[in-house]
Amino acid sequence: MDRKTEGFAIRFAEEKDVGLILKFIKGIAEYEKMLPEVVATEELLREWVFKKQSARVIIGELRGVPVGFSLFFHNFSTFMGRAGLYIEDIFVWPEYRGKGFGKALFLYLAKLAHEEGCGRMEWCCLDWNQPSIDFYRSMGARSMDGWSTYRLTKEQLRELSE
Repeated sequence: MDRKTEGFAIRFAEEKDVGLILKFIKGIAEYEKMLPEVVATEELLREWVFKKQSARVIIGELRGVPVGFSLFFHNFSTFMGRAGLYIEDIFVWPEYRGKGFGKALFLYLAKLAHEEGCGRMEWCCLDWNQPSIDFYRSMGARSMDGWSTYRLTKEQLRELSE
């Protein structure tokens, strides 16, 4: 770790961090101009992240102060026959950007994916987020051109299940 990231540590979130996780989620949603779309609550996060263990969260702290986080989970590649690590969100508060904390979180996840035997690590990035795109490319990532992401929302799922 270089001088810019001295005093920085990464830890796995615990159930007592659920309020902090929601704060980070709202922070990234605000950055992405999607804050009105956040319907997550502490209760939902507690249920899905900690009780059902559908996702994991790491928190980056600078001398005990939370400065960034990532929420991630395993997906599965039928072609590879093994799990991958999918990054749903990775976020650093604006005042802490440019100091290597986001890179440290990203590299932590890459190492974790490798240690867990994952075949790949994937994430989505908004087309307009050029700083993130540049960062991911500098890490050796390539965009999956030719692939489109599709989504059904909870309401659409309800309609289809009837």
